[in-house]
Amino acid sequence: MSTRSAVVWVVAICLLLSGCTASTAESGLDKGATVTVASAAAFDSYNPATTYGNSAANSSVAVLTNDWFTSVDDAPKLVRNEQFGTSEMVSKDPLTVKYTVNPGVTWSDGTSVDAADLLLDWVANSRALDTPGFVPTEVADPQTHEITADLPPDTVYFDSGAKPDTGLGLVHDLPTLSDDNRAITMVYAAPYADWQLVFPRALPAHVVGKNALDLRDNAKAKSAVTAAISSDDKGALSRLASFWNSGFNFTALPDDPELLISTGPYTISDLRAGESVTLTANPEYTGSRKPSIETVVLRHIADPLAAVQALGAGDVDVISTPATGPVRRALANLDEVTSATGSAGTYEHIDLQAAQSKSGVFADVRVRRAFMKVVPRKQILDELVAPIAGERAALRDSQVFLPGTSDYSQSVKRNGSDAYADVDVPGARALLSQAGVTDPSVCILYESSNPRRVQEFQLIADSAARAGFSVADCGDADWRELLGASNTYDAALYGWSTPSLAVSGPNAAFATSGVNNHSFISNAEIDAVTARLATELDAKVQVELRERLDRLLWDNAYSMPLFDLPTVTAHSTRIAGVAPSILAPHLAWNLPEWTVVR
Repeated sequence: MSTRSAVVWVVAICLLLSGCTASTAESGLDKGATVTVASAAAFDSYNPATTYGNSAANSSVAVLTNDWFTSVDDAPKLVRNEQFGTSEMVSKDPLTVKYTVNPGVTWSDGTSVDAADLLLDWVANSRALDTPGFVPTEVADPQTHEITADLPPDTVYFDSGAKPDTGLGLVHDLPTLSDDNRAITMVYAAPYADWQLVFPRALPAHVVGKNALDLRDNAKAKSAVTAAISSDDKGALSRLASFWNSGFNFTALPDDPELLISTGPYTISDLRAGESVTLTANPEYTGSRKPSIETVVLRHIADPLAAVQALGAGDVDVISTPATGPVRRALANLDEVTSATGSAGTYEHIDLQAAQSKSGVFADVRVRRAFMKVVPRKQILDELVAPIAGERAALRDSQVFLPGTSDYSQSVKRNGSDAYADVDVPGARALLSQAGVTDPSVCILYESSNPRRVQEFQLIADSAARAGFSVADCGDADWRELLGASNTYDAALYGWSTPSLAVSGPNAAFATSGVNNHSFISNAEIDAVTARLATELDAKVQVELRERLDRLLWDNAYSMPLFDLPTVTAHSTRIAGVAPSILAPHLAWNLPEWTVVR
């Protein structure tokens, strides 16, 4: 998950925050009702599918303003939206998927949602027609990666980050459109386990076409988009890609109101740069998520204590923020506020560099196991987490399954995590003796400006010293810039996010070629399991493979999960129905169901 995504809307309380009386708006829209929600980051793009726009703040707005074939609830599980349309696997060999939009589904300007929208979504998020080898250095901001200039003529580059060997990138060939122009059928070049999760919400093809191709008629614009993609017209595709990349990036209301059209329960009605986004109930909406509250204001408040103060002053109604001692104490002083602490979608862990480390000490699995045996997980939990999370404080015993699910409970029983439940100094010393290692030096990278991580580091250093480890401080305020750097540190202490329900999600961190494999892990057994997991379509076999991966990770001692980062969600008692999900879009997934208590 990107840094931009990880710092906003971070929630994971699988508990309905209730206890309020029924709203008068249970039967429909409560006109005049308003809810204000604090957001840790500001909205800056209506296209969260680009590498620049990919933030949870932008994604939350997209979820509230646009319907799609599926969504994720607070279980968390995938929910099909059959009032919007259907997605079905019509063949396993080759993997063939058909998406059909129901008749009568429209954009808020009255234009039908159809195959042209889906085809544009495919070409952008598969990058199947992109110009090979093009690197957008000259058209992108080096800091934010925002595409800020038009592409060179006849150069096609959709900034979705898609790769040809995974996800929608595996749909290399032009999809087939149905005769009624409401369905699109895609054929994958290889099986892909997470096919249900890779097709993001579409942008309006007629709006992109009108702006990119200088057209005025909606129908003609849709036809032009379809024709450009179907004929691989590089000139037209270049202009379409340029607008898709940056045309929906704005922080104030755009001059063209068509850029704000939606298919969901809300539309954007006001934008204040760096301050707030205002959403208003979509009067044209006929889908399954009909809203109760007429107006939603997402207010940018980066500082957690400032968010608590705003809640106490009545300036916001709902907040969700990392649960720190100061935040909990401030909330305790507020009246007419309901709050609950739970587990965040981010968990704390320590990675051991299997190769290319500062000292090379962890190349031997016995030394890795020895070090993990002296990481004081329970002490860290009891001293740093329990005072905040209370009874909800718990060790994280799997990096493959989500806590709270039945699969997690079953896997933990036999994944080998129990060998590291308690500090075992004699066991660690025995392993070091077997490895022929004395006085091993371990330099730990962590965020030195984070007080909790400073304490975690010290507890680990003190405990490891008892077994003969010499732990050095590689802490740095700019630790992210050092993560994955060769010969720089031996272990890294940081948080890791669970971004989705993807069964192949752990592959990115633990496969040899994984994009998030910062520890230089290279294990033939793990690679075999992750490779099969990415292509396995049978749900039962997927669970078996994930359990095997869980065991392999603990057995090889590459990484140790510690605990889920606690988060507190609090809201005014005048708001009912707030039920955060452990996964994105966190608060936003059921916001249309929230009600104002009268």
